[in-house]
Amino acid sequence: MELTGHVDTFARDHLPPREEWPALVRDRPELHYPDRLNCGTELLDKSARRYGADRPAFRAGDGTVWTYGELRSHVDRIAHVLTDELGVLPGNRVLLRGVTSPWLAACWLAVMKAGAVAVTVLAQQRTQELATICDIAQVSHALCDARAVDDLTKAGVPGLRVTTYGGEGPDDLLARAAARPQAAYEAVDTAADDVALIAFTSGTTGRPKGCMHFHRDVLAIADTFARHVLKARPDDVFAGSPPLGFTFGLGGLVIFPLRVGASSVLLEQAGPKQLLPAIAEHGVSVLFTAPTAYRAMLDALAEPPEKSTPTPSYEISSLRRCVSAGENLPAATWQAWHERTGLRIINGIGATELLHIFISAADDAIRPGTTGVAVPGWHARVVDDAGAPVPDGEPGLLAVRGPVGCRYLADPRQREYVRHGWNVTGDTYVRDADGYFRYVARADDMIISAGFNIAGPEVEEALLRHPDVVETAVVGRPDERRGQVVVAYVVLRAGAVADAERLREFVKAELVPYKCPREVVFLEVLPRTATGKLQRFRLREPGPAAEA
Repeated sequence: MELTGHVDTFARDHLPPREEWPALVRDRPELHYPDRLNCGTELLDKSARRYGADRPAFRAGDGTVWTYGELRSHVDRIAHVLTDELGVLPGNRVLLRGVTSPWLAACWLAVMKAGAVAVTVLAQQRTQELATICDIAQVSHALCDARAVDDLTKAGVPGLRVTTYGGEGPDDLLARAAARPQAAYEAVDTAADDVALIAFTSGTTGRPKGCMHFHRDVLAIADTFARHVLKARPDDVFAGSPPLGFTFGLGGLVIFPLRVGASSVLLEQAGPKQLLPAIAEHGVSVLFTAPTAYRAMLDALAEPPEKSTPTPSYEISSLRRCVSAGENLPAATWQAWHERTGLRIINGIGATELLHIFISAADDAIRPGTTGVAVPGWHARVVDDAGAPVPDGEPGLLAVRGPVGCRYLADPRQREYVRHGWNVTGDTYVRDADGYFRYVARADDMIISAGFNIAGPEVEEALLRHPDVVETAVVGRPDERRGQVVVAYVVLRAGAVADAERLREFVKAELVPYKCPREVVFLEVLPRTATGKLQRFRLREPGPAAEA
């Protein structure tokens, strides 16, 4: 490890022991970074010089456009406030909380340049969650959207200094920044392996895990997936639904576009109803969202029915790249999107522990129904419980290693995630003879019923082929006789009749009978985390929790 640029060394002091780290692989020249590196400088200052300060960088939903030069001015002013007025020291943890916006992204970049450690959370997270995160990361300062400050204040975090932005009064961060004379901010001389951010897992159960990532890691995800699979270009316009507190969104909406001199549309509301008009308005060329959003957008893109008030039509011809991650992409969704738009969705799997996508494929290399192959710079295999590779065609645990690895903040679960030098993601996969990886299920979501192994996603894909099914989740519920029984939770299209037996018969015609759900439960919506991940644990137990 290089000599740190941090004054507050809490993050470095609480890294796991080196023997518990995964092997880090940097077998491509673009992954060889200098020992001293500040990713804020690399993404903003150097990109502004390389591609031009007058190029658009961030676009807001209200039509506001910041150039690279304007973004650098905002970031430098905020960084001066952080260090000169708020007393932020290199290595201090700074909580960032707010809706997706250019100002939130500017705060993140300012924290990077100030050599502090960004802890970006979701605007939807509540008091207890915020208190837990602040306790684990020992957060000292917070920059919070004025509209989202109440829950943070109620958390009562001892010693936390909260500064709002976008509010009123002279103490507001943006007012302070605007009052300062314009002066360039010289970024802190951080080491490439200084911690730049702590991303907390959006897991559905248990105490959240803080994943620590270095300055070089931030660049590595852009120099692997975005460079070799996405093939991002300076003229691209990025947009998407994941918030910046979700590393899928941080990469896709901030890191990737800035790395290549492109621009990004940062929408406060970014559901399917907002994404489609934004694509047309801003000429979006690269879209990041989840499979459920692609399915929802398909309905909006459908030919208008024969009626007096047709459904809106949307212009999406600017799109050239559509990326899906966050959950498994069903082949039926891929096919339907391709048939409707002519676009091939780039499927991918990533993890908060590894920062972004590490298995994927694009263009002619895509094989619908598979996740893809290891992204250049990454290595993947399928192993058994002892860590030994299993033969192609047999299911096992997905193991990955590359330029970024899991490093939990003072958490004994490090030894569960990293085994024999590999990151074991907790997903069951099958690899075929050509090196393509096919998702089976989360390792803890396999359903064992009367001795049969049943992968819930396979049953879900069958149900999604029914024209009335919009969303579905299949789980195992404890059963005295069979061990578990298969239960399907289903969201139907508007106007469809809730007929459980009809859906069961449909699945029986698609799959072997033992995989057919014993029970079908109809819901208005499926329970999800704020980042859109399905909360299966809420569906495994009958009663109000399952129906919430």
